[in-house]
Amino acid sequence: MNKTVLTFLLSVLVAQVFLAQSIIYVSPTGSASVNGSDINQPTTLANAITLATTAGVTIYLRGGTYALSVTQSIASSRSGAAGNLKKLHAYPGDSRPVLDFSAMAFNSSNRGISLGASYWHIKGIDFYRAGDNGMFVSGSNNIIEFCSFYENYDTGLQIGNGAANNQVINCDSYYNADPTGENADGFAAKLDVGTGNSFKGCRAWQNSDDGWDGYLRPANDVSTTYENCWAFKNGYTKSGGTTTAGDGNGFKTGGSDAKDLSHNATLTRCLSFGNKADGFDQNSNLGNITLLNCTAFGNGRNYGMNDRALASGKLLTIKNCVSATGTQSILAAAVQATNSWTGGFTVTNADFVSIDPAAAENARQADGSLPNIMFMQLASGSDLINRGTDIGLPFNGSAPDLGCFETSEAIPVTLASFDGQKKDKGVLLSWKTESEQNNKGWTIQKRTLTTDKWMNIGFVKGNGTTSTPQYFSFLDIDESVNEVLYYRLQQEDFDGHLSLSRTISVSSESKKNESFICASNLVKEELRLIHPPFELPATFVITDITGHKWLSQSASVSNQTHIPVQHLPIGVYFVQLLRGSQSSVQKFIKQ
Repeated sequence: MNKTVLTFLLSVLVAQVFLAQSIIYVSPTGSASVNGSDINQPTTLANAITLATTAGVTIYLRGGTYALSVTQSIASSRSGAAGNLKKLHAYPGDSRPVLDFSAMAFNSSNRGISLGASYWHIKGIDFYRAGDNGMFVSGSNNIIEFCSFYENYDTGLQIGNGAANNQVINCDSYYNADPTGENADGFAAKLDVGTGNSFKGCRAWQNSDDGWDGYLRPANDVSTTYENCWAFKNGYTKSGGTTTAGDGNGFKTGGSDAKDLSHNATLTRCLSFGNKADGFDQNSNLGNITLLNCTAFGNGRNYGMNDRALASGKLLTIKNCVSATGTQSILAAAVQATNSWTGGFTVTNADFVSIDPAAAENARQADGSLPNIMFMQLASGSDLINRGTDIGLPFNGSAPDLGCFETSEAIPVTLASFDGQKKDKGVLLSWKTESEQNNKGWTIQKRTLTTDKWMNIGFVKGNGTTSTPQYFSFLDIDESVNEVLYYRLQQEDFDGHLSLSRTISVSSESKKNESFICASNLVKEELRLIHPPFELPATFVITDITGHKWLSQSASVSNQTHIPVQHLPIGVYFVQLLRGSQSSVQKFIKQ
């Protein structure tokens, strides 16, 4: 054979082998005896980590619950490289993978995942019930994205041991509680942490201690940033009771044993409400503390920034912040500008579109970003709009607003209601506006569980500008009487500006041709479904009222299927049976 041809064939073979090894598939029932290169022959998570030797490798976790009893360690020897991260991702299109560590006992060594490596990107995974932290990060330059940490026996996600420059993006941490209630935070960059770690678009709620904890021992003069993060109801248990030992702060910026260390904290457009103690807490931190366009509402104390003077050369800076339904205590030396308590403002409930915080726990949007909520959004006519100081953040109108949410200069449409009702020939959508300004109209968008993407299905013309209530309707001709359908409105101004309504779900919940029933529609730990044995492959899929898919599970070959749901947040859900070309659905409430 010609030497050139042989060399070419060998290079192709090597490339194919490399390609096969660049992706590793993992499933809850995977085998450690295979390498996971074939999607139909997945391996285990522990084996995949061992095999992840090549920079840029992707480990895909198929959907389902992974019953794990030991820490999954990603050692420093498995580090990726700058510009070529290793990835541990949920497999696209599957239900979220849940790493279930509930077999672990409460013990400081029983962490869920220990990430000692650097340059990893971990995305779309749930960490449940570890005996200590859901995840502990000691490596640097990692990205943790769209993950959830809940009911772990210590802080959901903790960064320490010199870890630096890690990014935590669009993650949730909630219901974490240790037996004493004193240590479990939502997130923590603390103790011996390195510098340059950041949190963006994250939420922490109902953790037994704090939402975020920046307590240092012995690190000093490190910096951590927080952007568009929400902390609420910390210091309370999952059932709503208070913890006696837990501090219950929203954002604890620092602190140390001798009260002599500096943790430089910058919080931008952060929201803190309903926490047992301080919404924003100095906690004897001597470092630079910067609060820009933050909002505190109904905390034990909204701002506790008066513990002690900062270290020489350090500054407390608070600008464009709002304190509502609560008090604040601020160092006299603080650099302040146009805060709600310094600029001659009187803050009342009328300044906000809504003071009902319930929607803050809504499911995230499909891309992982925070849900769109009206809570603490400034109402039209509020004197907090266009009254802030220009501090370099983007704003609409003539000047920045106060608080964490920036309004449009003009509110084009006030949508009073949006509902859907199943009819014989489809779904009738109806909505009402209180007022319209420059309103071209609405594109009606629809999503189903089977398509799993938004589709434009129609357009309804608006009324331009009017101050009188208007009523609208649209009939979606759809024969899917046994499928959950999701709808939203995309409102468009004449200048091209777009905004989205909330998502609504419509289900017939018809008893005709019912192919399964819920043994109970009120569940805590397990959803029990009763059905005849199915001839075709059948799958049960659970979604919430926004259409977010939480999990899927194959139907049992017997006449009952049991689905564990203890990790689901409290709320209303749909369970849908997909069987061949047929589907049916039932509603249940997770308590």
